[in-house]
Amino acid sequence: MKRIITAILTVAICMSASAQFRINFGKDSPSMKLTIAEQAINALYVDSVDEKKLVEDGIRGMLEKLDPHSLYSTPKEVKELTEPLNGNFEGIGVQFNMVEDTLMVIQTITNGPSEKVGVLAGDRIVSVNDTAIAGVKMSKENIMSRLRGPKGTKVVIGVVRPGIKDKLKFTVTRDKIPLHTINAYYMIRPKIGYIRIESFGATTHDEMMDAVAKLREQGMKDLILDLQDNGGGYMQSAIDVCNEMLAKGDMIVYTKGRNYQDSEYRAHGNGKLQDGRIVVLVNEYSASASEIVSGAIQDQDRGIVVGRRTFGKGLVQRPIELGDGSMIRLTVAHYYTPSGRCIQKPYEKGNKKDYSMDVYNRLKHGELTNADSIHFADSLKCYTLRKHRLVYGGGGIMPDEFIPLDTTQYTHFHSEMAAKSVIITQSLKYIDRNRKSLKKQYPTFDEYNANFNVPQEYIDVVIKAAEKENIKPKDDAELERTMPMLRQQLKALIARDLWDMSEYFHVINENSDIVKKALELLK
Repeated sequence: MKRIITAILTVAICMSASAQFRINFGKDSPSMKLTIAEQAINALYVDSVDEKKLVEDGIRGMLEKLDPHSLYSTPKEVKELTEPLNGNFEGIGVQFNMVEDTLMVIQTITNGPSEKVGVLAGDRIVSVNDTAIAGVKMSKENIMSRLRGPKGTKVVIGVVRPGIKDKLKFTVTRDKIPLHTINAYYMIRPKIGYIRIESFGATTHDEMMDAVAKLREQGMKDLILDLQDNGGGYMQSAIDVCNEMLAKGDMIVYTKGRNYQDSEYRAHGNGKLQDGRIVVLVNEYSASASEIVSGAIQDQDRGIVVGRRTFGKGLVQRPIELGDGSMIRLTVAHYYTPSGRCIQKPYEKGNKKDYSMDVYNRLKHGELTNADSIHFADSLKCYTLRKHRLVYGGGGIMPDEFIPLDTTQYTHFHSEMAAKSVIITQSLKYIDRNRKSLKKQYPTFDEYNANFNVPQEYIDVVIKAAEKENIKPKDDAELERTMPMLRQQLKALIARDLWDMSEYFHVINENSDIVKKALELLK
């Protein structure tokens, strides 16, 4: 019993900073009942049991009966979940991909640990501290765990470099490596900037304002803010981004919960994006924090939302840290847009399967391809706060301009090649063979974008690689329909590996119906 009380106190202490609540441990309390059951199983059950797993399974079992977003995470899972949002990790500072069971360096992080010791793009890392990682079927996760480590620690990597006979060795001192949540920004047209936010993390606001400053130097007046496929992140980060675009006192979002203090978040009026037009791009995978931003911009009539109805995740999770580094993320409130819309789509408690199938069901029922298939009840009507335009609650943010999903854009042949990594693998091989000549021929991205065309012999290599995977077009007509998107995708992938993700989207966006609509609205 003493051990039980100690464990309970440890949990209470861990939670006291983030949540103030009382737990009833009286003799008739459900909490004591659960504790006694666990202790009885551990002490008396006929076979040995893993007490830690028993407790974890019990916690998961309770949370599974609640909403789809309350969950339990092990210490390892907590680290994996929070690391991308915290803005950095500790490692050697390379972007890499696996090519035929070998780690190939795509780029080194500027001024990062690997660049400082002489690692180059195109190098193959074949060993870590004399342990072979190439040709041994080691998982990507296992390789990453060997390369990462605390700041200041050293790791010896063995490198094979094209054109160099002997294996090279580099001693790299690990350091903090920045993780960016904005993966693209550039001037998409004269006076129109484009920023794509991948997720909302601790550094998103700073990254965005750095991008805004650089785009303004290039003449940006209006902004396309791309939140497609943005699954969310930190609510405060979304609020900080909205603050830059809204006037003083404008509501951004508010929250309500059963035992959670209702909160309102309003703009301070010191934002640097209060002038100029804004178009926000969303789709069915834009969720949570990205819905806070798009909902606030729409409700305050600050800009136009373009795309398809967003995911509909309007639940606020509070992290409850446990003594061993694990964590419960418990839903404590709903959040609402300024006009009073609850963003959360309907769900049945304990039924995560149907919830996870929602996007598929939208496609099946025609919502993603036809706006006329979307119907809202009159009870869900709301109005924007300045122009009093009709908007609807009931789940997600319905855009002002609906852009149907083009299901014919990618042929079955193209999709099969992408699914089996044929396209990405062949693009990596092409850049590996031609990096120096491409850089010499196209010193800048603008020259590359204007003049580079994917050679036919490269296309032929991709098609032959697909054949080896037993992937073939149905007929010549399908092959012909595949070519335009395949060429554009390959050109974008090459640009990404020669420069960065901004250049990838610079190429790929030219064929996006959602982006085209945004540009049309800003003309």
